[in-house]
Amino acid sequence: MTIATAASAGAVHTQDYLRRIGVPELPARTSPFDPGYDPVTLESHLGQSAHLVSILKISMACWIVARENATRRKIEAARRQGVPTVTGGGPFEIAVAQGALETYLDLCADIGVNRIECAEGFTDMPLPAGRVVGMAAERDLAVQFELGKKHQGPFTADGVARLIDQGRRWLDAGAEALVVEARESACGVGLFDEKGNFSAPFADRFVRAFGFDVLMFEAPNKASQFALLDHFGAAVHLCNVRLEELLRVEIYRRGLHSDAFGKEKLRPPRPESAAVPAEKETEACPAQS
Repeated sequence: MTIATAASAGAVHTQDYLRRIGVPELPARTSPFDPGYDPVTLESHLGQSAHLVSILKISMACWIVARENATRRKIEAARRQGVPTVTGGGPFEIAVAQGALETYLDLCADIGVNRIECAEGFTDMPLPAGRVVGMAAERDLAVQFELGKKHQGPFTADGVARLIDQGRRWLDAGAEALVVEARESACGVGLFDEKGNFSAPFADRFVRAFGFDVLMFEAPNKASQFALLDHFGAAVHLCNVRLEELLRVEIYRRGLHSDAFGKEKLRPPRPESAAVPAEKETEACPAQS
């Protein structure tokens, strides 16, 4: 059977090929976001990439102003694919500020999301973490908390220390995950300065405090995604990646992107079975007497 015949018969598979070239099987480490796609587009992306999604963020407040049956259809599509869902932090902050947190939590539970994101990115929240987590748990909703303000510029050393303390309080209260703020620009906010340069020392402090299993870094554009993967390698958990950019992030994570292949932390190791055997040396002709 020729390769072409085998391929047409479905005997050659992408996962087998990835193993053949040394690409490890990785757990889902990206939380992409839906900024307001139509249900058909979202369903198509999930059909292609659900296995790469740790949790899908139904982001911003778009889902609240869209037709409700479309929002429910998207949540149900994710459920069918085995993908959990989380709302963005902005609607939570507004609900608290408007005195409507209980109604907001009721809505999230009824819509069918698995988790809510809590934050103080542009408001100050008067409620203690334990109370919020408890209210969510009463409705079978898990919680993640976003660290950082949206309008106060890049992090400082003292600011990182305060955010680590804040993150520990939320984890102690029962939050399942923490998110490091980067907005939609990854520029002049959080770990990124006004030119978009990445602060690896500050990022390291968050990882030392919480580890990759709890911590996610917002990476909304190519520069921030590549900077975090270059620094931490494949284990880093990224979020706020647009769905249409998910596959690009994942080939970079696996060292299959031209800019990643030459990087030691990302390039897949070459399997021993792929090594070219050395040529057998021939003995020199004996000297003629």
